[in-house]
Amino acid sequence: MNSATPIPSVFDTQSLGALKGGLRKGDAQALKATAQQFEAVFVQMILKSMRAASPQDGMFDSEQTRFYQEMLDAQLSQVMAAKGGMGLAAVIERQLSRPDAVSVPELEGGISLMPPARSLPLAPAQRAFPLPTDQTAPPLPVDSSPVRPALPAISAGAASSDGQTQAFVNGVWPHAAAASQQTGIPPHFLVAHAALESGWGRAEPRFADGRPSHNLFGIKAGSNWQGAVVSAPTTEYEGGVAVQRVERFRAYGSYAEAFQDYAQLLAKSPRYREVVASTDAASFARGLQRAGYATDPLYASKLERIIGGPTLRTALIG
Repeated sequence: MNSATPIPSVFDTQSLGALKGGLRKGDAQALKATAQQFEAVFVQMILKSMRAASPQDGMFDSEQTRFYQEMLDAQLSQVMAAKGGMGLAAVIERQLSRPDAVSVPELEGGISLMPPARSLPLAPAQRAFPLPTDQTAPPLPVDSSPVRPALPAISAGAASSDGQTQAFVNGVWPHAAAASQQTGIPPHFLVAHAALESGWGRAEPRFADGRPSHNLFGIKAGSNWQGAVVSAPTTEYEGGVAVQRVERFRAYGSYAEAFQDYAQLLAKSPRYREVVASTDAASFARGLQRAGYATDPLYASKLERIIGGPTLRTALIG
């Protein structure tokens, strides 16, 4: 009796690192699985386009139903690709098997995922790729915790893998890698958290003159904060009801400073003891929510979906 190939889960964040390890060793199964991942991303894009073309204002349609529908589509794309799908994976596999195919570089510093191909080990923060500055981005939302604001419904596919998204991932990766060394949390988890909190760099709090605060994690400026401060409108959840407010947030001189302050917050605060050294997406996301980082009831699910979603996955291997 032949055993069936296990179907990957959209939340299986360990698979990407395992695939890259297998590719470095020339594992044919890892090459096949990589091709299937590319097909899964393509299939999910098709499903998303089909959903967008269908009416979504029925009696039973809501933000929550669309959220779980996207989760189902993401898993469905994985199942279709694993079972042969449209044959695209076989074509990709043949292309990757060519002698002139690009090899996977070695990992450095024990980091579980490699940085994006266009990302370099940057020393000074100013050498990082600039983050997108969309002046028309929606205001950053809020929550009632002393730490950070809750967010609107941002899904794993909310930001397309365009130039801005790729630039965001490239730009923050060196800082996420440094924060990973301090916290023990995989760097792609930290990139995903920054993406959720800042709308992939498009919705960070800004000063009145348009200058960025470099605050990618929505950390508020409490009474103990001695640095610069920026005020921004946010949305808090109180008893499940969204309330609009203006809050004071920490402002930094660079994105490197933002990641360093975020890493210190997680590493030194007892409330995040369960979060530090998390290597599982669910434990990381749910640990943050349990610790009070957010009051959005869907916050952990949103973060899990970004960590395992196609947008981040495509940017990391792009």
